[in-house]
Amino acid sequence: MKTILITGCSSGIGFDAARSLHDKGWKVLATCRKQEDCERLEASGLTSFVLDYADTNSVSEGAKRALTLGNGKIDALFNNGAYAIPGCVEDLPRQALRDIFEVNLFGQFELINCLLPSMRDNNRGYIINNSSVLGFTGMMYRGAYCATKFAMEGMTDVLRQELADTDIKVVLIEPGPITTKIRANSIAPFERWINVQGSANRKRYEEELKPRLYDDSGEPDRFELPPKAVTDKLIKALESDNPAARYYVTVPTYLSGYAKRLLSSRMFDRFLAIR
Repeated sequence: MKTILITGCSSGIGFDAARSLHDKGWKVLATCRKQEDCERLEASGLTSFVLDYADTNSVSEGAKRALTLGNGKIDALFNNGAYAIPGCVEDLPRQALRDIFEVNLFGQFELINCLLPSMRDNNRGYIINNSSVLGFTGMMYRGAYCATKFAMEGMTDVLRQELADTDIKVVLIEPGPITTKIRANSIAPFERWINVQGSANRKRYEEELKPRLYDDSGEPDRFELPPKAVTDKLIKALESDNPAARYYVTVPTYLSGYAKRLLSSRMFDRFLAIR
């Protein structure tokens, strides 16, 4: 039985991946940031414990617990947990950027580094980082999230090169719009960090960003796919002896990937404005 550690499993992509791989016979260690979510997953038959990227002790202890549960070996890691802070770049305080980088980048690579020695000992493993179309495409109001995902992609590419002489596979998954709680979960960081009333972008916030952010109609985004679309690519990578460096998910990711290669930067900006 192979063992995989998955983060951010309380809902959405992480939960679907955990449940699907469990059903396929994997030993799944499905972690969450909150104890109550872990208890809910345990009640559903999954092995779950707390792992909070923002807390270095939680990352270290989570890695140790995972290795204990995996009998000293983790076959795969799926770094999935992340959050967003909607807002214009000029309105993002320094501490807001520090906080989001702790979760979306620093904690993820600290976890990788905690598990790499055991993967090296076994000369095998899969490190799969869940990035985004926003890991190579900058879009308005998403600057903080884009920054973390651009950085993730750069470090993942370098890690893949540095591990090329091993049998440890390093992979990026790049979803576009997926049915998750990321938008709803973005409301609290937005309200904490963005001073709408004092911003030069107040009109934009009121007319463009806030109506979308607070939309509770349940209507999916254009081209939105369910979490299973990501899980399918995850499984494809895990079942390959020579996985691709990147797996696109959703039409917007494919379109952005092609357009960015073909268009100038200014033309690409105009392409993104057609939405």
